[in-house]
Amino acid sequence: MRDFILGFKFALSYFTILPVKFKENDDLSKKEILAFMLFSLPLVGLIIGVISLALYSFLNQLTWFGAIICAVSYMIFYGFIHTEAIIDVVDAIYAKHSGKDAYEVIKEPTIGAMGVLYAFAFFTLKIAGIVYLFLNDYLLEFLSIIIISRLMVLFVIKNFDFKSSFVTQLKESLSRNIFLVAILIFTFLNIFLIGFEAIILTIVAFIISYLLALFIRKNVGFLNGDALGSILELSEVILIIFLLIL
Repeated sequence: MRDFILGFKFALSYFTILPVKFKENDDLSKKEILAFMLFSLPLVGLIIGVISLALYSFLNQLTWFGAIICAVSYMIFYGFIHTEAIIDVVDAIYAKHSGKDAYEVIKEPTIGAMGVLYAFAFFTLKIAGIVYLFLNDYLLEFLSIIIISRLMVLFVIKNFDFKSSFVTQLKESLSRNIFLVAILIFTFLNIFLIGFEAIILTIVAFIISYLLALFIRKNVGFLNGDALGSILELSEVILIIFLLIL
């Protein structure tokens, strides 16, 4: 139980801006803690999603402006960490096409113009999509998409190799049993939230995340933590679009 709590706290501290404290003797590199950290990722998404909806319950009288505030707040709650990943991946793709070392570019602290432009386009689409969900009362669907997109991170980690020592360590820590339990628990949770439509969304998400991973690996030459963040973000936007045309 202690390992699960530490893994959950690690996920909160790593994937959100929520304040989390650790003791000096907490060993966060333990295999079990890293496994539970990954297991907790969809749960962390659910938490920041619920916080965003709670905020919307106070601001919904502002209609579209309140929805925009809450949509942006959702991204602020996870520190834009995954949006930043899109910038790095796009810069790496363009660098490789120009004959440069994509790995060196993706590790640079500076950002390129194309990365910024693509990130802005993505940010606009994502905010517009979330606002549309809020204004049309797709609130539980919003939570479901958040959970599914983060569940796909586990799927990609489990099925691909990475040019990242930390992600490789996570992959080695994620046992098949924990991965399958996460799939079952969060799929049933999604069914509870929105019904069997959740199964369709999950299947679509598996396909989307797999194809995105293949695309990034082909065009960058490798997968790393930035690739995972990009897959999560793009999956959310594509799932929103798919849900609305379903």
